[in-house]
Amino acid sequence: MRPFRVACEGILHAIRTERNMRVHLISALLVFAVAIWLQTTRMENLVLLAWVTLVLSLELINTAIERAVDLVTKDVHPLAKQAKDVAAGAVLVASVGAAVTALIIFGPRLWNVLY
Repeated sequence: MRPFRVACEGILHAIRTERNMRVHLISALLVFAVAIWLQTTRMENLVLLAWVTLVLSLELINTAIERAVDLVTKDVHPLAKQAKDVAAGAVLVASVGAAVTALIIFGPRLWNVLY
């Protein structure tokens, strides 16, 4: 149980300290609320869940990389900046993929509901 508890502490730390993690969590809740409202299929829900899981996981990895880099150096070093930027880029790529997927799934249903 200790590894599970330690992992949960890491997730809670990221939620408490990282604004982007909170933004992603709120976005995930909104996605699932809209999915319920629009009565998406089981397969569509699984696809949305996979994207949400990927984005949240990458945000956790991004946070870990930022902490590790900050531990090694407080100076603005080009390689330290690149490590942080690349990790943030991974989150951005996944977030864009998730948003496009949500538009593909929700778009036609929203169009039918609103018009």
